[in-house]
Amino acid sequence: MKLILVKPRGFCAGVNRAVQMLTRACAESGETQIYVLHEIVHNSWVVEGFRRRGVLFVESLDSVPEGGTVLFSAHGVSPAVRLQAAGRNLKTVDATCPLVASLHRLARRFAAEGWHIFLIGHKGHQEVTGTLGEAPERMTLVSSAAEVPALVLPGTADPDRLTYLTQTTLSEEGWRETVAALRARFPALADPPGAGVCFATRNRQEAVRRVAPEADALLVVGSANSSNSRRLAELGEKSAVPSFLINGPDDIDPARFSPEMTLLMTAGASAPEEVFQKCVEKLVSFFPAEIEERAVCEENVSFSC
Repeated sequence: MKLILVKPRGFCAGVNRAVQMLTRACAESGETQIYVLHEIVHNSWVVEGFRRRGVLFVESLDSVPEGGTVLFSAHGVSPAVRLQAAGRNLKTVDATCPLVASLHRLARRFAAEGWHIFLIGHKGHQEVTGTLGEAPERMTLVSSAAEVPALVLPGTADPDRLTYLTQTTLSEEGWRETVAALRARFPALADPPGAGVCFATRNRQEAVRRVAPEADALLVVGSANSSNSRRLAELGEKSAVPSFLINGPDDIDPARFSPEMTLLMTAGASAPEEVFQKCVEKLVSFFPAEIEERAVCEENVSFSC
């Protein structure tokens, strides 16, 4: 078997920052209980690792005692959540990815300038929920190009001041299709600065897109609730390559593979490199393999904590 391990893969800068911030909070907490609103990142290995350190993950601030310490995840939160935290005297640690925070600033700016914003993203995703909360009266959520024909602008929207923002973890092809459909329906649609998915999502997708023609199958390491991991597996399928999303080494089914295959492997932006390497080791235990590390592009971005 030949294994092509593409780069970039695994932790992006925003995930790495959030994990470092929670690690530091644990180290400095002493006897203080640390709470995290939702999962710190969408990866079960990361979450379980922190649970073993005593971190409690909650779905509502009501579960955090008055005056307690809570960390906001990399996906960000709405202004209403921040107000609730302040009202209950919670000590907050904000691990929102800086790129998501930038998205929130754009939403506030456009709303203040009288624009109506189409937010392209998946309903219920924590990043989308937080971004919508920045200016709900000035936003319309659009999940796909198929939804565009049925869209109705609110009466307060100026049809000549329309723009869009995107969830950072969408597929490159998907959000562009949605923008094209929006522009066909609303010709005045303006492109925002820095439009599109984040650089880490784009880089990981580009790595798969370039190398997939060489592969007989694609293996993506990442949790099922990770949007960017699912997009990588979908991209493989669109390239006519059988694609499998696995959470870790225990999910590897050797019956899916054969010794003569070329297997492309990557990891979503919230999947630890340690777990990825354990998956490689598991595969090699079934199929002695030639391993090639393939760097498609360089990614040297980091965010300060």
